[in-house]
Amino acid sequence: MALSAGMKKAFIQLHLAVFLAGFTGILGKLIDLSGGLITWYRMLFTVIALYFLFRFQGALKKLAVKDIIPVGGTGLVIALHWVFFYASIKYANATIGVVCFSLTSFFTAFLEPVITGRKFDVTELLLSLLTLGGIYLIFHFDTRYQTGIILGVISAMFAALFTIFNKRLVVKHDTKTLTFYELGIGFLGLTVLMPLYFMAFPSTGPLLPNLSDTIYLLILAIFCTVLLYQFQMNSLHKISAFTVNLTFNLEPLYTIALAFILFHENEHLTSKFYIGLSLILLSVIFQMIKVFYGNKRAKRTAIAA
Repeated sequence: MALSAGMKKAFIQLHLAVFLAGFTGILGKLIDLSGGLITWYRMLFTVIALYFLFRFQGALKKLAVKDIIPVGGTGLVIALHWVFFYASIKYANATIGVVCFSLTSFFTAFLEPVITGRKFDVTELLLSLLTLGGIYLIFHFDTRYQTGIILGVISAMFAALFTIFNKRLVVKHDTKTLTFYELGIGFLGLTVLMPLYFMAFPSTGPLLPNLSDTIYLLILAIFCTVLLYQFQMNSLHKISAFTVNLTFNLEPLYTIALAFILFHENEHLTSKFYIGLSLILLSVIFQMIKVFYGNKRAKRTAIAA
């Protein structure tokens, strides 16, 4: 059966969102600032853009005082994820950064049951160990990227925590209001923590972006954050959340392909990297199959009921 015009538009916007997400690591490589500063400027520009966009749309609502800490704390968690993600790229490369991001599922499989009290999923744990094995192969056999891998692993842990915490918030708050306040309060929290960041990661690099960095940061904030968010939310009106989340598994592949084309990073990678990457991709494929058939079983159960 042919797709309707609305459904086709939704799928196009979804894949544009994933493609834009793939550029975040590439822009992090291009910007001549530390990981902390990239995140600080990204959040600053994004919050300003979101404020004017949502005010224009009349979509911004007030946040209750009691919700400031959980919402702001979750925003700080995503800020820390970005800090360590970009630091991983700076100490290694864009390919290593997104490969380590694949460990998000590993941390989610372990941390979500501990935090929420749900039962451990044995299949999730086994698939996550497959991902961990791939990361270990790269870490053990290619010592050039060990610092970047450690930072990338920490980044993945914060990404998992953000997903877990955010699940509780999205059912209570309007999505646009939640996004604005998460990033806004998270930005303020990151600003307070920046002196500690400079103590831990002393840098001789610039504090202010030059013209090219400013352009890249604006692209990162407006296109790879605000526009990406709009595309993703628009696609959810026609496409299930299951399909959207499944499609976003393509993000690391886009980044790796772009890094190979733009920076020729494949010329500096060993055969052990490709073996490790294969294990990680295998884990992602098995996870997609698991979710796909789990979703089909849930639909059959609902119909039978």
